[in-house]
Amino acid sequence: MSTFSNRLESERKKAGWTKTYTAKILHLPLTTYANYEYGNREPDIETISEMSKLFNVTNDYLMGKTDNPSSSTDFSDTDLDTLLDSAHSYDGKPMNDHDREIIKTYLKGYFQGKE
Repeated sequence: MSTFSNRLESERKKAGWTKTYTAKILHLPLTTYANYEYGNREPDIETISEMSKLFNVTNDYLMGKTDNPSSSTDFSDTDLDTLLDSAHSYDGKPMNDHDREIIKTYLKGYFQGKE
């Protein structure tokens, strides 16, 4: 089984739904939906998007590209520090500690505004 099929099954079970019920909500034949969970078939991107909406997770989470099921971009100070520590310059211009603090303050405000 693939990450996608495992996560699809896990999200369905978390919701307390049967395969039959889930297929009906998604307007899919039961055999088609079941084959997605068994890993025998892969849905198109539109179907993945519908599944993501249904289970309130991101497409990237269902497809195994991230382990974060939500679209929240909740950066911690540590995440920002790590990100900015690896940034030594921008557009060829060096960044100092003061520059990093300004960027960190901006990013924290930006992401808080997205909530």
